[in-house]
Amino acid sequence: MALKQHKDERIRFEQQVDNSRSYVLPFIEKTKALHQGVNVMEIGCGEGGVLLPFIEKGCYCVGVDLNPLRIDLANEFLLQEVANGRVQFVCKNVYDEDFFEKFKGFFDLIILKDAIEHIPEQEKFIPYLKNFLREGGQIYFGFPPWYMPFGGHQQVCQNKVASVLPYYHILPTPIYKGILQLFGEPKPVIDELLEIKDTQITIERFEKIVKQSGLKILNKQHYLINPIYKYKFGLQPTKQNALISALPFVRNFFTTCVYYTVGV
Repeated sequence: MALKQHKDERIRFEQQVDNSRSYVLPFIEKTKALHQGVNVMEIGCGEGGVLLPFIEKGCYCVGVDLNPLRIDLANEFLLQEVANGRVQFVCKNVYDEDFFEKFKGFFDLIILKDAIEHIPEQEKFIPYLKNFLREGGQIYFGFPPWYMPFGGHQQVCQNKVASVLPYYHILPTPIYKGILQLFGEPKPVIDELLEIKDTQITIERFEKIVKQSGLKILNKQHYLINPIYKYKFGLQPTKQNALISALPFVRNFFTTCVYYTVGV
């Protein structure tokens, strides 16, 4: 059963704005001052809602996404901010040479909100991001650990049972695919969910890649209840218990979201 924000782009945009303003931006401000003169890039920006609170702080923002329809919506929803030169949205791959040359060493902050779990070859991608940072720059990551109840993003399923059934995404791929087919999910949905299974990321693997990339974890927060669930399911955001958060592997099953800021 797809949620209303999966069908209504305006609702999704407004939820992005409120979640960013209430949770993402305050978390980042614990390690990075945000003001005029700070350049911010969001990779996988979607409709651009995450960036609006940063624009309001005086930052210059660039939103990047591979989906041209999302870029069009971002330009529509943030029409005035684009016109004022406070933000630009581009449909580009950050690996593209022209994008690399234009923005090399340009950003003070890079944001990946619910994006890194969709990106292949994270061992290559995360260290590559350092190329876009100014001295003292930071990267924010917010993502659901793979083993959490809905780490496979199965909430996007059209079948009501398939969308609320937890943990079955961690089954072997042939079994998982068979279950999705049994529930009658269309091929595009199945393909999307299997792609996410291929790019899955856990807390331990993420921290290992960060360390191998020559980056340092500056701050982190694990959530028992993901802040975005306030909008999706009416649940109160809840930080993870410190003891659970300290338990390798086990914490992935009970942590629905993690926030990290990392720097060189």
